[in-house]
Amino acid sequence: MTQSSCGSCQDKTCSASRRQQDESDADFEDRRKLQSHLCRIRHKVVVMSGKGGVGKSTVAVNLAVALMLAGKRVGLLDVDIHGPSVPTMLGLENETVHSSEDELQPVELGDLKVMSIGFLLKHQDDAVIWRGPRKMSVIKQFLKDVAWGDLDFLIIDAPPGTGDEPLSVCQLIDPLDGAVIVTTPQKVAAVDVRKSITFCRQLHVPVLGVVENMSGFACPKCGEVTPIFRSNGGKDLALEMGVPFLGKIPLDPQIGEACDAGYAYLHHFSGTPTAEAMRGIIQPILELDQVGI
Repeated sequence: MTQSSCGSCQDKTCSASRRQQDESDADFEDRRKLQSHLCRIRHKVVVMSGKGGVGKSTVAVNLAVALMLAGKRVGLLDVDIHGPSVPTMLGLENETVHSSEDELQPVELGDLKVMSIGFLLKHQDDAVIWRGPRKMSVIKQFLKDVAWGDLDFLIIDAPPGTGDEPLSVCQLIDPLDGAVIVTTPQKVAAVDVRKSITFCRQLHVPVLGVVENMSGFACPKCGEVTPIFRSNGGKDLALEMGVPFLGKIPLDPQIGEACDAGYAYLHHFSGTPTAEAMRGIIQPILELDQVGI
């Protein structure tokens, strides 16, 4: 049996099985190490939005938790270099990353493995003032040097827009299984989300679907959902752009409380209409893991 170059699989068509033209020994070895880590992750999904403030990180965190509660092996990678919020949302602000041999050990929360630039800052208020190449380098390190192990899903929380971080993810992970695009019902958010969908198409990343967040207000007492913004903005956008619509998530005050307190909303408020909506949204993502089984 022939061993592949990176030693992680027997696929002779793998990009790490042969040196590229004019590639140095160091670059070749670096690429092989990256691929050997990625080959152990069955599905890689990036959560994006063209607009800030739409609850993208909240969706990413609860998507990862929902997959974990469904019995999947899950990693959550926060590539928002300038505003990492995942550690706060999971109550991990005081955690630090430890190294073992030549790898970084992700922070573990139950069966969820988490990595963020927030774990590497000396103080929470430290500003990360980096240009594009530096950001590309650290994202590559998070993929190549973190001991993710064998995962069913790696959920990647990207910052708003179509800049360095999501571009780096799309270039380093080839292929991505797809992108989940988060918007709110308002037109101003939907306009920017179109750019995220166009970004994915230009980079040949499948759009798994659009999530309409903050879609109505869920009363914490009776559970009734009342529209307070323009409704169906995300659904109309998905139809117009020809991509799947994954569902609506109501605006629930308990989501904010959960994020501030550092625990996953979906786990602690599993009986609410909002939690039910979140579980419905993960079904198409779960189906990725049924292919070939």
